[in-house]
Amino acid sequence: MENQQIRHALIIMVFGTFFGLLCSTLMNIALPTFMHVFNISEAQVQWVTNGYMLVNALMIPVSSFLIKRFSFKSLFIIFAGVFLLGTIVGAFAWSFNLIVVARMIQAVGAGMMMPLVNVLAIRYAKPGKKGQIMGIIGLAFNCAPILGPAFSGFLLHFFSWRYLFLLIIPFAIATLVLSFFFLPAIPHNEHPQFNTLALILVTIGLLSLLMGLSNVSNNSLSSFNVAGYISVGLLALFLFFLDQGHNNRQLINFSIFAHKQFVLATIINMLITATMYGNAILIPLLVQIVLGQSTVISAIAVLPGAILTGLLSTTSGHFYDIYPIKILVGAGLIIDILGTIGQAAIGARSSVVMITLFQTVRQFGLVTMLIPLQTQALSLLPNEIVPDAVATFNTLRQIAASFGTALIVAVVGIVNQMVHNPSSHLGIQAGFILCLCLLLTSLYLSTKLYHKISTQIKLEKV
Repeated sequence: MENQQIRHALIIMVFGTFFGLLCSTLMNIALPTFMHVFNISEAQVQWVTNGYMLVNALMIPVSSFLIKRFSFKSLFIIFAGVFLLGTIVGAFAWSFNLIVVARMIQAVGAGMMMPLVNVLAIRYAKPGKKGQIMGIIGLAFNCAPILGPAFSGFLLHFFSWRYLFLLIIPFAIATLVLSFFFLPAIPHNEHPQFNTLALILVTIGLLSLLMGLSNVSNNSLSSFNVAGYISVGLLALFLFFLDQGHNNRQLINFSIFAHKQFVLATIINMLITATMYGNAILIPLLVQIVLGQSTVISAIAVLPGAILTGLLSTTSGHFYDIYPIKILVGAGLIIDILGTIGQAAIGARSSVVMITLFQTVRQFGLVTMLIPLQTQALSLLPNEIVPDAVATFNTLRQIAASFGTALIVAVVGIVNQMVHNPSSHLGIQAGFILCLCLLLTSLYLSTKLYHKISTQIKLEKV
C-alpha cells in the first residue's frame, strides 16, 4: 500500500481517536458539578469516568478479532458512528444514570478506534521510523486525556455540562464523513472465530471488581457491596483464565506474554497510567472542593501541563529512535516522582500556582516516557502478533486507568472518613502518596528494560 494512503488514513484516524480519548477525561473537572446537580457522592460520580474506561477496556480485546476479520475502513466508520451515538445520547440525557450509559456507548466506539490506529502504524511504519510515527499518534493517545480537564474547565464556567457532549458532536460527524470518503479499504486475510464465553466472563470479572473497589469508601469491607463483588469478580476472572488456557479461540493471545520486554513495558505503562488518570481526578477535587475555586481555576491548573504534553509528544517518540529506552523512562519517572512529591506535600492553604507548577512537572515526566514505552512494547514483536499485542496493551492500559482511579478515590474517601471531613485535604494527599508509591515501583521495574540494537528485531523470551 502506498505511503501516501497510509499517511492520509493515519491523519483521519488520529483525528477521530483524539476526540474519543479527549472524552476519557473530559468529565473529570465536571465531577463536582455532577455531585451538586444530581446530589450524589464521590463513589457514585466516579462512574462517569470509570464506566467509560472499563467499557473502553473491554472493547479492546474484541478489536483483535475484528481487525483480523473485517477491513479497517468498515470498522472505523461503524465505531466512529457508535461514538457519535453515545455523544448525542449524553447531550440530551435527563438523569445521571443515562449520562453513565451514554458514556459507556461512547467508550464502545472509542475503544475500537484506538487499536486500529496502533495496528496500522506498527504494521506499515518503516524500520527506524516507528518511534517517530508513534510519537505523532501520541498527540491523540497522551495529549487528549490531559487536554480534557483544561477544555472542560473553561467550558463549564460559561455553559452547562451538556456542552461537554454537544461540542464533540461536530467533530464526530467530521470524522465519519472523512472516513467514508478518504480511508483506504485495507483488506483482511483471516477468518478467526470469536469466544463469546470469554468476553462474558472477563466482563463480569472486571465489572464486579470495579464495583467492589468503588464501594470501599461507603461500605463495610465485609459487606457484599465490597467483599461480595470482589469475590464474584475474582471467580469470573479465574474461570476466564481457565477457558483461555484450554480454548483455541483465545480472546487474548497469551503467547505475547512470552516476550519479556512487552510484559515489562506494559506493566510499567499500567502503573504510570493509573497515576495519570487518578491525578486527573485529584486535581479538580483539590482545587474545587478543598480550595473552593472555580472550574476555570481547575482548568488553569492543568493547562500548562497539557500544552507541554502536546508540544513534546512527537519529540518523545523520535527520542526512542535515538536514545536507550532505560534512560528515557528512568529520567521521565524521576521527574514525575519529583512532581508527585510536591503534590503530596500540598495542603489546604497551598496556592494554585504551586499546584500548577507540580502538575506541569509531572506532565513533563509523563510525556518523556509514555510514547517510548508504548513503542518498546510493540515494535520488538513479530508482525503476526501485533494486533493481539496492541489489543492487550491498550486493554491493560485502560483497566489500569479505571482501577487505579477507583483505588485512589477509595483511599481519598477512607482517609476523609477517618478525619470525619469529606472536604479534607488529607484524603487527597493520601491519594497523591499512593501515586508516588506506584511510580517508585515503576522506577525499579524500568531498570530491567533494554533497547533494541539498530533496526534488527530482538525477542527475549521469559
